[in-house]
Amino acid sequence: MKILLIGGTGTISLAVTKLFAQQGHEVFLLNRGSRSAELPGNVTVLQCDINDETAVSRVLSGRTFDVVGEFIGFVPAQVARDVRLFRGITKQYIYISSASAYQKPLSDPVITESTPLANPYWQYSRDKIACEEYLMQQYRENGFPVTVVRPSHTYDERSVPLGVHGKGGSWQVLKRMQEGKPVIIHGDGSSLWTITHNSDFAKGYCGLAGNLHAIGQAFHITSDESLTWNQIYQIIADELGVKLNAVHIPSDFLAAVSDYDLTGSLTGDKANSVIFDNSKLRRAVPGFCATVRADQGIRQTVRHILAHPELQQVDPDFDRWCDRVIAAFEAARDSLM
Repeated sequence: MKILLIGGTGTISLAVTKLFAQQGHEVFLLNRGSRSAELPGNVTVLQCDINDETAVSRVLSGRTFDVVGEFIGFVPAQVARDVRLFRGITKQYIYISSASAYQKPLSDPVITESTPLANPYWQYSRDKIACEEYLMQQYRENGFPVTVVRPSHTYDERSVPLGVHGKGGSWQVLKRMQEGKPVIIHGDGSSLWTITHNSDFAKGYCGLAGNLHAIGQAFHITSDESLTWNQIYQIIADELGVKLNAVHIPSDFLAAVSDYDLTGSLTGDKANSVIFDNSKLRRAVPGFCATVRADQGIRQTVRHILAHPELQQVDPDFDRWCDRVIAAFEAARDSLM
């Protein structure tokens, strides 16, 4: 197949790019070329900013594709632009939405693709819902060949999956663990969460590409395994060889005192227990199975980060915020004892 990926070098999309290339497809990436050094040699980069519609039209002139994959469309105006650009020149347009779009709080603990889409806590999720609705309207009214994909918490070797971290990513939490400092776990740590390695996500995504039964449909692609947040943090500490010093703080308290968007990412996402039913995906992609077990993937990621200093981004602002929040929370607790 001839495949165009918009982006193609992020946590999710790089694994997809590599798998498509490994499968022998003709792969093109439309991006600004900032991480092209990590790409397989048989991938062609069309260097252009997708937000410059006129320039993209020139780059795409005369080209057609079997599949176009959009990884960086976040608001309806961006997918409307894509419909203008790709109508008539692709047989399938795959849009990356988000599993955070599913109803919060959940009315049923097991999530299927028919679970309602409604997230009053996170604008990001509401924008994704609006993008889905626009694209499905274009499918129903104009035959635009859309497939919607909803990833949940997908990770790679560059960042450990966490519930609470700063703008610098996961390293500062690992550093706190190494230094014996307390780390924040939202809630009581017992809610269930699903993490998916990007290599497993890619298997599901690539199986939907060129798939007649995927047109006009939505699918989530996740692991079938769920862990508590306490288990996730304990796996990290064990791999670091340190004792986990966890402080459990209510999610709504963290959201109220945070400079980060924890109202969205916690209340609207990670504070909820999620269990995904991937039956629909397996019907469309027979044999799909996530094979990177959570504990194995987390350990591999920790080892990779420790071996690559460039991934160890220090975040002193987040470190100080953690110290202040933990001190205030413990002082409030102690004052009532």
